[in-house]
Amino acid sequence: MSIIRQAAVAGLFYPADAAQLHRDIQSMLSVTEQTDSTPKALIVPHAGYIYSGPVAASAFAQLKNIRHIIKRVILLGPCHRVPLRGLATSSADFFETPLGSIKIDHEAINQIASLPQVEEYDLTHQQEHSLEVQLPFLQEVLDEFSLVPLVVGDTSAEEVSEVLERLWGGDETLIVISSDLSHYHNYNTARAMDSETCVAIEQMNPAAIHYDQACGRNPVNGLLLAAKKHGLHAATLDLRNSGDTAGDKSNVVGYGAWAFS
Repeated sequence: MSIIRQAAVAGLFYPADAAQLHRDIQSMLSVTEQTDSTPKALIVPHAGYIYSGPVAASAFAQLKNIRHIIKRVILLGPCHRVPLRGLATSSADFFETPLGSIKIDHEAINQIASLPQVEEYDLTHQQEHSLEVQLPFLQEVLDEFSLVPLVVGDTSAEEVSEVLERLWGGDETLIVISSDLSHYHNYNTARAMDSETCVAIEQMNPAAIHYDQACGRNPVNGLLLAAKKHGLHAATLDLRNSGDTAGDKSNVVGYGAWAFS
């Protein structure tokens, strides 16, 4: 019998109704600009769609021309619920959303299972939203694909980069890093902090990104190390915060989207 990781935040972070979810994502994608690049990796935010969805859409829209090429997505996001050391894989055979089920690539997971920083830990996946909120976007913009879901806990950029190296693959493999930026500052403070983070990402400088600048700092920094090694360059697609999208400006969360090609 297949093991299915059920959607945990449908109806909370995004619509639980499949038709409404489809309409909302397509609406967000329809107002984005598409570049000529073919991304190998993306950094996208993971708040509720009303807050960060338009920013995430600016990244996912870049996959339109390569939707038939991508067959595997390596998805990394920080843990918010159950802490862990290293990176956690899942024993599930499928991750489910209102748009359907996504097959987990256990063959790829086996390629990293021997690394000391990697463990199978279903509990940290069970309620984690940082990975889940990306799945409906991926289902809308890609053809059929398999998934390698990794919750990232207390670990180094080097350990994350080592995992990415083993899974790097070719054009068929997309890497997606889920991360919000600064949390709960006033609007102007957040803009200044997030601008510094943006420069650090553009300059591929993980040492300049600190814990209070990005909740997904560990997977972001691991990607920066790996991307630099592979000669990729980061392009900023969007940089806003909840004060720009759907909240007041006194206590905001920052969001950014980048494509690496």
